[in-house]
Amino acid sequence: MADQSQADRDWRPSAPLAALQLRATLLARIRACFARKHVMEVDTPALSAAATTDPAIHSLVTTWHGPGSDGARRCYLHTSPEFPMKRLLAAGSGDIYQFCKVFRDEERGDLHSPEFSLLEWYRTGFDHLDLMDEVEQLLTEILADIAPVREVYHWTYRDLFMEFAGIDPFAVSAADIAAELQRNRIGLPVGMDDAPLDAWLDLVMTRVIEPRLGQGLVFVRDFPSSQAALARLRSGNPPVAARFEAWLDGVEIANGFHELADAGEQRQRFMNDNTRRRSTGLQPLPADERLLAALQSGLPDCAGVALGIDRLLMVASGARCLDEVLAFPVERA
Repeated sequence: MADQSQADRDWRPSAPLAALQLRATLLARIRACFARKHVMEVDTPALSAAATTDPAIHSLVTTWHGPGSDGARRCYLHTSPEFPMKRLLAAGSGDIYQFCKVFRDEERGDLHSPEFSLLEWYRTGFDHLDLMDEVEQLLTEILADIAPVREVYHWTYRDLFMEFAGIDPFAVSAADIAAELQRNRIGLPVGMDDAPLDAWLDLVMTRVIEPRLGQGLVFVRDFPSSQAALARLRSGNPPVAARFEAWLDGVEIANGFHELADAGEQRQRFMNDNTRRRSTGLQPLPADERLLAALQSGLPDCAGVALGIDRLLMVASGARCLDEVLAFPVERA
């Protein structure tokens, strides 16, 4: 009876009809924008034999039983469509985009869900600076009569930290950050004692900087090389990642790269990820050999970005959390 009673209460969508209608409107507008630019919509698998090796991202795991699976084949629900989309680019697809559901374990909160919607696109001949311009153009157009983008700001990672936290991220230690957070009476999460510097910098970003970003569209570029992920590195002192992130009205919504095309460098980064996983007690994960083969065959010069559709809807509608724009969040799925 308890299960029946729960079902009687939560069979309805958590999002109001207006939010579901707004989702449909924005998706249609985005498709129209890409159609005008001759960017092709594609569809790639959500299930993969490989997983992200990033220690900060946790893949959901399932098992496939079927012909040719040797009885039971371990598979991963993708955390991003990036790897198969790059395989399409290497095969000559040209500019492409995709709407898809992606999955991440150990994530739940006002801004996080284990299943969420991404818009990801790739533009050949673009670098990350070109792609920032296109993100701005896209958001300005699709939100014009809904929640207009009135102000646009550009920061380097270093300048942002200096301005809002008084910290030079390229010349600071974990101990320095801990002391600064304690002076500002910001509690430290459990398990930070042995955390790498990047985890401390992320803590400053989420606890100190993000709450102060305010209204508008904010782009941040030139991340530390240790946070390059799948981006190229730009020479300098110090070298920085050819990467950007974007916040809309204080909510992080996009992450973009001038894409790394060097198969050897990408393999080394996967190996480094697994080394970090082992050091923190996490299981190493299989690298995507098909992606590496595609990079080896030749990835065109391109930039790509992932934009969170659910977060975009949240900001556009004035919602306070993702559940207000999701038809059925995980608790009602």
